[in-house]
Amino acid sequence: MLDDVSGQASGLAGFVPLAAELGDLKRIRDASSPDTLASRLFRATWGALLAGQAPLDVTLLATADAVAAARLGGIDRAVLLAAGLTEAEAVEVLTRSFAEVVAPIDPALAAQLCDQLGQTLRPGPAPEFAEALIRQPRAGATCPGKPRIVLEPPEGHGDHCMVVAVLAVILSPRYDADPAAAFLAGMAHHLHNALLPDSGFAGEMLLGDHLGPVMRRLFDRELATLPAPLSETIAAALAAIPDASTAVGRAFHAADVIDRVLQMRHYDQVARFTVDQALDDMDLVHAGPTQSFHRAVLRDAGLP
Repeated sequence: MLDDVSGQASGLAGFVPLAAELGDLKRIRDASSPDTLASRLFRATWGALLAGQAPLDVTLLATADAVAAARLGGIDRAVLLAAGLTEAEAVEVLTRSFAEVVAPIDPALAAQLCDQLGQTLRPGPAPEFAEALIRQPRAGATCPGKPRIVLEPPEGHGDHCMVVAVLAVILSPRYDADPAAAFLAGMAHHLHNALLPDSGFAGEMLLGDHLGPVMRRLFDRELATLPAPLSETIAAALAAIPDASTAVGRAFHAADVIDRVLQMRHYDQVARFTVDQALDDMDLVHAGPTQSFHRAVLRDAGLP
């Protein structure tokens, strides 16, 4: 799977389109909540873990939900049932969405994930740190010795952690990593930011020798709010990611850096978006019974 002992992998480009779509869950909302789909899944996932649902079950359920949402957005099982579909019909729709994007995922893992469609995370209140991470903005672009570049709208830590966790699962077969450990590492890798506002790499460098002790204290602070054995399981997952020397570390760090760069690409794409892209590339005036009328209206209005 790996090119060499450094852990660098070939063929990761095939994962990028799916990673970009999963990253959009950090930006998609619907009328049921002011939070993004990623933040809502982050909250539900922590709630299920805190309620005692097995980490591997939570890992597979949350990842399956995220992959299905890549195309369906907020149209999930609950919405489909509320709209009058039967359970079987709802699963059929979820499976159809899942199938559109599943190609880059390892077939054995894809089959496991597909089996979860239509299942639900165990409901339960999320820990306080999960709500704090949903509210805590990420730093934007920072570099030591330079002013911060503030990028709007800011990404939340809950959003980032959720997407990294899902990507780490999807990448876990590539690195022979335990998917549950990779998932938990992604979910928990910013626990310190529940209290510590994010000032990015520049802020970390300004903390100097205080950085390590501060981070250890704050991670311990949040882990102490979780019951055993969940706290020990998450601590073990975090212990595998200080570097890329472990399989879990490689899956996590690949997911993390891909998501961070794709977030920057998102800002770039938004800044460059044009009406021609909407009309030509995205087929804004799409096929249907009113397409010819819509085109006539636009010509008459002098709109491209």
